[in-house]
Amino acid sequence: MSEPATTKTGKAPLGVQTGDRYRASLDDGRELYLDGKRVTDPASHPAFKPSVDELARLIDLQHDPEHAPLMTWKDPQSGLTLARAYQPTRTLEDLRTQRRSAEVWLRESMGQHGRSPAFMASIALGLYDFRHQLEASRPGFGANAEAWYRHCATNDLVLTHALGDPQIDRSADPVDDPDLALRVIEENDRGIVVRGAKQLTTLAPTAHEVLVYLSASFTQRRGEQFVVWCALPLNTPGLITLCREPFGAEPYGHEHPLAGRFDEQDAMLFFDDVLVPWDRVFLLRDGALARTGLGRINAWSAYIGHIRYRERLRTLLGTATMLAESIGVDGFRNIQEELGKLASYAELTEYFIDAAEARATVTDSGLLAPGDTAASRVWSAEVAAAAVAVVRNIGSAGILMQPTPNDLDNPRLRPHLDRYMRGKNMPADKKSRLFRLAWDLTGDSFGQRQDLYEYVHRGDLARNRINIYKRQDQSEVRSRLEQLIAAPSAPSTPSAPTHTTADTSEGERS
Repeated sequence: MSEPATTKTGKAPLGVQTGDRYRASLDDGRELYLDGKRVTDPASHPAFKPSVDELARLIDLQHDPEHAPLMTWKDPQSGLTLARAYQPTRTLEDLRTQRRSAEVWLRESMGQHGRSPAFMASIALGLYDFRHQLEASRPGFGANAEAWYRHCATNDLVLTHALGDPQIDRSADPVDDPDLALRVIEENDRGIVVRGAKQLTTLAPTAHEVLVYLSASFTQRRGEQFVVWCALPLNTPGLITLCREPFGAEPYGHEHPLAGRFDEQDAMLFFDDVLVPWDRVFLLRDGALARTGLGRINAWSAYIGHIRYRERLRTLLGTATMLAESIGVDGFRNIQEELGKLASYAELTEYFIDAAEARATVTDSGLLAPGDTAASRVWSAEVAAAAVAVVRNIGSAGILMQPTPNDLDNPRLRPHLDRYMRGKNMPADKKSRLFRLAWDLTGDSFGQRQDLYEYVHRGDLARNRINIYKRQDQSEVRSRLEQLIAAPSAPSTPSAPTHTTADTSEGERS
């Protein structure tokens, strides 16, 4: 059985993160694998370095005099300057300030960072908000949740979360085959021992800690040994991180302006009999509370998620507009209609964010939580593919065939490229960069991953639709409809028309 990583360093909290501190912190002895080889320091590994550097750049915006007043706040309890995303929201102005701060993160990353620190910090905030119910489930669990939130906030940790179970046999029950879900195999005086795996843990290779809890696919059929919420450093002994193939490292010198910077890396986590100390356990063997808590702790993250998706839609719209202009089709009616569809998606997302604020409610812990966004999350998943299709349709075959930088530097090829691969009022080199951007956004491995992410990360679409249907209160409208069909309507007797001179217009007399 593996020993746990140290959870209390004894060091004073460091406050808001810096880019350099973030890079250095990733060399922490974690057991990380890529393509069968162990990676000792992701910050310096060529597969991870561009995305780590980009995240470090975003982190450093918190120290920029232009952005710091919005992206940070003074914590009265610790006296430290902390990241705004961790600030408990108690008023509508607090909520809107958090929104504006998240907009900086997500605008800078063009909506491509699904697991930005602004997003994950809001889940830690949700866990803190839910602490009283966790405490009621088992004494000490609520205090653990609050302590972990404080640890993450006062050190400005980069977080990820692990929800989904491995795709082995979804028709089977984990009670019959325990390897189908992460489970608790032992409780002792030091903590709990967990065995199993979790997918799909986005950002795990370059995050500090992982919050483990249950996806919405959790059902009553499962035994309580599968019900656990906990948090661990990614360098915890026995915790193995397996990365997928990285994106953006294509041959032949093709440029990938998005993939290199924003590939967050998805991973499988293997828990090889990992000891989770008791102070890192937040919920155990309470399935009903786990189901209730899933929505509660994600209230802020769903809100932030809409801000991120709006920025992605704006990026798609801007790219589609520039493509249309570059080939002279921006004045065509059918193209303008497609662009209008994409523009309407972006504007509707803005309405959903406003609605979450308008429907905000005070929780039992006294925080102001954004209103429910379940229906708008379903809508977002439904239109995701259509939004990408607009860019693909306008760029058409041009997205598939563009010269590389080496092609443009070839003196034999360049005259032909300038003559036949230029755009309307756009030279061939700039047009090729624009179309490669569109390919990176919608067509290559990174673009396809982002498209699939939009469909799956909000949870099972069919289940979400069913849940929205089941919670609808139809009693009032059904009552009126029942009255309408309770008895046949009395036949009406048409009355004979009457005409007077005053009722007849000059036109009718003629």
